[in-house]
Amino acid sequence: MSEAPAATSSWLNPDSTAWVSGTGGLANNGTGLGTFPPESLAPSQMPLFVNPWDIVLCTSGTLIACENALVVLVIWQNPALRAPMFLLIGSLALADLLAGLGLVLHFTCAYLLRSDAAQLLTVGLVVASFSASVFSLLAITIDRYLSLYYALTYNSERTAAFTYTMLVLLWGLSLCLGLLPVTGVNCLAEEATCSVVRPLTKNNIAVLSVSFLLLFGLMLQLYVQICKIVMRHAHQIALQHHFLAATPHYVTTRKGVSTLAIILGTFAACWMPFTVYSLIADYTYPPLYTYATLVPATYNSVINPVIYAFRNQEIQKALWLVCCGCVPASVAHRARTPSDV
Repeated sequence: MSEAPAATSSWLNPDSTAWVSGTGGLANNGTGLGTFPPESLAPSQMPLFVNPWDIVLCTSGTLIACENALVVLVIWQNPALRAPMFLLIGSLALADLLAGLGLVLHFTCAYLLRSDAAQLLTVGLVVASFSASVFSLLAITIDRYLSLYYALTYNSERTAAFTYTMLVLLWGLSLCLGLLPVTGVNCLAEEATCSVVRPLTKNNIAVLSVSFLLLFGLMLQLYVQICKIVMRHAHQIALQHHFLAATPHYVTTRKGVSTLAIILGTFAACWMPFTVYSLIADYTYPPLYTYATLVPATYNSVINPVIYAFRNQEIQKALWLVCCGCVPASVAHRARTPSDV
């Protein structure tokens, strides 16, 4: 029986010694990774074996793109959603939308074009988009903290100017990070310098991982301060109205603090495994570990619209209007509670 090579994984380094049989068997590492056949065959003549993990990433990208496109469309078409808070939510949705499209384009280019140039462009798009997503989460956290700390004066023209400044900075920095692979900062010329995600170098991904840890630490500190402010306000209101611990206000305040914990916990659960693994591993590690940590990281972009957009009362109203042309009474008259923080 003749032997045929598996297609190189779209994210990982090719193993120059990995071959699979024509019956579809996997290479030694169990992921179906291989390399291209001898140069006598053109890329269009090579048998195509698709890595199942790349299919999972492409599927995640499709879901991310569709979900966040809905949020971007609603915010863009609704003139009432122009407050700084909605601009930041829109920035997050746009970043996640581009990340989803980047995952789909990378899958398509890797298995159809098989071009290094296309790979650099799509990886750059993914890096820039996910960076903008994380930076947007930090901007939302800063906005929520300032809106509580300066509750009486935060809604002013200065707030809008500050929001636009944050947006320009976060997208500018994200674009610079995304352009690194295209400008030559990649490992295509020297495979030994590759990280767990090709074509990013070990140094590149180390900088991204350390930056993420610093941003996570800052977000954790801000959310702790938000929790303190919310609990202090709730305690003051309870004293003024002689509320007991079992009253609905106390319950909703605890729910709001729990919501903040869920937001931060979800963010850490999605991104922390890949961040830590990227710091300690290199391209010689089994590909399964990379995919097992990279896929959950993409799920954060699936969860973001649920946490930051679909739970918002104004966005809910806009969604109902888009979907059915009416707003249910339960949504129209729902009062904002501390759990909406």
